[in-house]
Amino acid sequence: MTRPTVRKLAISLNCCLILIAGLLSRPKPSSPAPAVPADRLQINAAGATFPYPIYSKWFDEYHKLHPDVEINYQDIGSGGGIRQLQSGTVDFGASDMPLTDQLLGQFKVKPLHFATVLGAVVPTYNIPGVNAELKFTQKALAAIFMGKITKWNDPQIAGVNPGVKLPAEDIVVVHRSDGSGTTFIWTDFLSKADPDWKAKIGANTSVNWPTGLGGKSNEGVAGLVQQTPDSIGYVELIYALQNHLGFGLIQNNDGVFLKASLAGVTAAAAAVTIPADFRVSITSLPGKTTYPVSSFTYLLIPSTISDAAKRTAITGFLHWMLTEGQKPEYTEKLSYAPLPKEVVAKELKQISEIQ
Repeated sequence: MTRPTVRKLAISLNCCLILIAGLLSRPKPSSPAPAVPADRLQINAAGATFPYPIYSKWFDEYHKLHPDVEINYQDIGSGGGIRQLQSGTVDFGASDMPLTDQLLGQFKVKPLHFATVLGAVVPTYNIPGVNAELKFTQKALAAIFMGKITKWNDPQIAGVNPGVKLPAEDIVVVHRSDGSGTTFIWTDFLSKADPDWKAKIGANTSVNWPTGLGGKSNEGVAGLVQQTPDSIGYVELIYALQNHLGFGLIQNNDGVFLKASLAGVTAAAAAVTIPADFRVSITSLPGKTTYPVSSFTYLLIPSTISDAAKRTAITGFLHWMLTEGQKPEYTEKLSYAPLPKEVVAKELKQISEIQ
């Protein structure tokens, strides 16, 4: 059996296995919340997978400090979190994409954006026999995900990776199949890298992908890349680290090839003026040390919370998150960058706007 035939069979089998696993593990946000003791207040939230590792840690730590408060968070993707907040089935949402004016206009109660941490999205790949850290230009990544570059030994890839023996194999693109803030960050970056991408595909939590296979959540994309030879996908930095996935360096706007790091993400946040409502993109900013696929991630908190007990609990958590929660044992330990001090100061003041 030829190698292309084996690869096609392997890809088909991997897709089936991941689809079955996704169906079995699919969260059921519409099902009743688990029963909790009568003396415990349960707060329900849903949204982004990008920050799930640190949110899970934060909510657990806050519960230890406040046993009467339990925050139940479902990492269903930014698109799902936005929809559930709109429908009122959760107490707050989470999104890596700042809401547009059009989206904000669809809410009965306007949500406030609370930036929580900074993170990076990385191109991760699985090329049998290639262990090098590959370099990618921004235009090459856009061309790969548009299906214009189809072979690993294409000159646009090989040219910036001298000495690396790249195979003449088809590139298998892997992308998110669910509404995803990680997808928004990646497509926002690609829109700035290539006018053709911006015109034909654009930036959003869900787009019409020109090519590739879909995986549900950051975990799904990471798993699909791991199992699929000659594949490339995009995941949040911690998922690449946790799954021991190789990931590449990206050429930034100053022409420097950078590997994702907390320093590069922090430099991106410092390269832009943060607006009063915190809605800002920090992809593809100038600066030699700036990593080009960086982003804030947000909690979407209703500006009016009628339940006084929940309002007190949520504002209490926000204060803890913006102070104790920004310490390195929570942020840097999980490969997120803490918020700039000026952002923390402004958001602490914004808490008083929740009525």
